[in-house]
Amino acid sequence: MTNVTKFNRKQIIQEQASLWISRMDRGLSLEEKNEFSVWINQSEYHKDTLYQLAKLWDDLTVLNELSDLFPLESKTKSTQNKFIPIAIAASFIAIMFTSSAYFLDGSLFPILSNTQKTAQIKQYQTKIGEQISFSMPDGTNVRLNTNSTIKVAYTAKHRQISLLKGEARFDVAKDKTRPFTVSTDKKSFTALGTIFNVQNTKNNELELLVTEGKVLISDTDSILKTTTLNDIVASFTNLSHDNLPGTVVNSGEKSVVKNNMQLITDKISLDQIQRELAWQQGMLIFDGEPLNKALLEVARYSNTQFEINDTNLSHLKISGYFKAGDIEGLLESLNENFNIIYQKSPNNIIRLTKV
Repeated sequence: MTNVTKFNRKQIIQEQASLWISRMDRGLSLEEKNEFSVWINQSEYHKDTLYQLAKLWDDLTVLNELSDLFPLESKTKSTQNKFIPIAIAASFIAIMFTSSAYFLDGSLFPILSNTQKTAQIKQYQTKIGEQISFSMPDGTNVRLNTNSTIKVAYTAKHRQISLLKGEARFDVAKDKTRPFTVSTDKKSFTALGTIFNVQNTKNNELELLVTEGKVLISDTDSILKTTTLNDIVASFTNLSHDNLPGTVVNSGEKSVVKNNMQLITDKISLDQIQRELAWQQGMLIFDGEPLNKALLEVARYSNTQFEINDTNLSHLKISGYFKAGDIEGLLESLNENFNIIYQKSPNNIIRLTKV
């Protein structure tokens, strides 16, 4: 990639190790297993880096792939964090930054009928820099990223999640009789046999990335006016989606919504997907992003804010890999690789300048 400054070799190996862990999570092909064998045997640092990442990854698929390479330390898992390989049918990730007013006016679960709103509602949340995992009664496994809040309402007919803020991964247990929907104030996302990622950026853009199956994007209001949610789920199995109240995005596609209007849908690469999911390993990976955009992502995992007064520095494209929340490691890498110095202020603001 031209005009992109790379981090040092160790960080490149760390990025590669993270991608291999992600690939193992969805299963390696025979060709990939051969490629992995070549990669892992390049040096002891390759092996050690992968080992350290593997210890952070709580997934039977990954552990089985690595069992012949080196024995991983056993980890005590609580009941709520158990991996349920048979029950898990779908997975997706959603990121939202939304106004709390919508969730306080009685519209928290818009898809549920008045009689169903008697369902027990539970709230889960994380602090800045914290991640938690838990399982719901149907076997759906949830992982919340930093500074996130969701509310869950299960009834006999629906599984409804309201994402108040932040980011969450849902490994959705298959149940065609009870559709699984994540809603915000404007949009709803209905999943069936699906892995997808949704991000609502601070400039009011909504990004949907589908890695498996298909996802319906619909206006939260229209999903009630045009059809029942069970009809929507049934329509997912048909070749034509003409009667659905929204847009179906298929596997390998990324859709961008701005100001409540869909702008573009593009095919994306597997490596791009894996970079966006690196947070599940507690890592952040950048590949040609402007420095100011990368620092906005970094700031999500700490109370630190960054200031860049140089426009050229702000637009500097960087590629690299580091642990989420490791501000000192980030500053060291910026200084070592890009000759960027910093000044800390008492109010948790770090000012960056070029030497």
